[in-house]
Amino acid sequence: MQQVTVENFRCFRETQRARLAPLTLLVGENSTGKTSFLALLRTLDSLFHARDFDDFQEPPYDLGSFDEVAHYRGGRGGRADSFTASIDYVPVRRPRGRKLCRLEVTFIKDGAVPVPARQKLVFDLGWVEVTTKRCAFGTAGGAWQTELPRELRSRHGSGLWQYRYLWRETAGSKWAPAPTDRSAQVERSEPTEADLKALTDMLYSVPIPLRVPHAPYASAPMRSRPRRTYNPGRQVRDPEGDYIPMYLSGLHFQDQNAWTGLRASLEHFGREAGLFDEIAVRALGKGATEPFQLQIRKLGTQTKGPRRNLIDVGYGVSQVLPVLTELMRPEAPRLFLLQQPEVHLHPSAQAALGSLFCRIAGPRRQLIVETHSDHLLDRVRMDVRDGKGNLKPEDVSILFFERNDIEVNIHSLSVDDCGNIHGAPPSYRRFFLEETTRSLVPPN
Repeated sequence: MQQVTVENFRCFRETQRARLAPLTLLVGENSTGKTSFLALLRTLDSLFHARDFDDFQEPPYDLGSFDEVAHYRGGRGGRADSFTASIDYVPVRRPRGRKLCRLEVTFIKDGAVPVPARQKLVFDLGWVEVTTKRCAFGTAGGAWQTELPRELRSRHGSGLWQYRYLWRETAGSKWAPAPTDRSAQVERSEPTEADLKALTDMLYSVPIPLRVPHAPYASAPMRSRPRRTYNPGRQVRDPEGDYIPMYLSGLHFQDQNAWTGLRASLEHFGREAGLFDEIAVRALGKGATEPFQLQIRKLGTQTKGPRRNLIDVGYGVSQVLPVLTELMRPEAPRLFLLQQPEVHLHPSAQAALGSLFCRIAGPRRQLIVETHSDHLLDRVRMDVRDGKGNLKPEDVSILFFERNDIEVNIHSLSVDDCGNIHGAPPSYRRFFLEETTRSLVPPN
């Protein structure tokens, strides 16, 4: 994902554009729309990649009904009757010279919930659009539309994820010029074979696969509480990380190679952050079906020290462990939407988390992180400056959410080779500057 645009969504009234990078940090005061922004990204990603439509209520996000999601202008302006959003994708590999494609979605109210009523996919060679009743496409030669047969219509729009299927079903339909598009002002009333071929080329050279192995990992701001003893169970992913102990135990008993690699990665970060030196699964029976414990060891200068139960080593370790495991597991997803991963961590561990993000983020692994940690943000800036990790300055985007009365503006900030932040408005970090000045200047 390269850029997102949103209008009339939650606290964003005017059109807001935000640059996304392999590592994107969302910063700003509480209640400025950062979590809503993450929820929107997941919804757009699910629409683009053919997963079931997310109605903005799937955990860890619950934005409520349409009346809570659409922007409220106040006074006579009332509530917006629709909201729009778009997302730009730039592929790692660009088949047939394709550059990017953009998904544009218009959401309306259906009952009490927002639903996608119009979806448009824009390529460098043209576009294709699907609504509840029609399919349209445009190329350099013009724009045309056709009514969808009743059996292909859907209550919430036919779903752009089905556009290849719809194209096959409507290829022999009668096409008429699309009156809403300027490119439709052509002399001929039907598309030529060249126009139809151009559309086919677009649809079958989508730069990012329609179906991906895993949905994005979206973490909750508060993760699961540790337990003294765990019972083996189903490994169903959840935002709080309740399943992580079962996942670690499963690797320990069933895939020693994967467990050895993951444990080494976890322990490397644990030492770097000063949290722990060793992590282990202690079986309380003879097999994988018996209860078990997660144990942590912090090494001393002369002795190894005892292994301690996860519940006895402080809340920070258990809170960060689900995020670490998801980032380091062999089958990790390509997109992470993280809420305050630094919760309950000491500043030194927060900084280490920033270094970890710089090592993991890249062309095939995108991290979008909501954070209130200056220590994490500053470590990212310094690691980029010092050439640590895999990121260059252009691979980092800082989105500053600034409250403006009842609305919020998004500022896309950048980092240069020296680690300096550019594009920040006067209000950026004003609180920290005022606090620092107060600490240095004694009262009269």
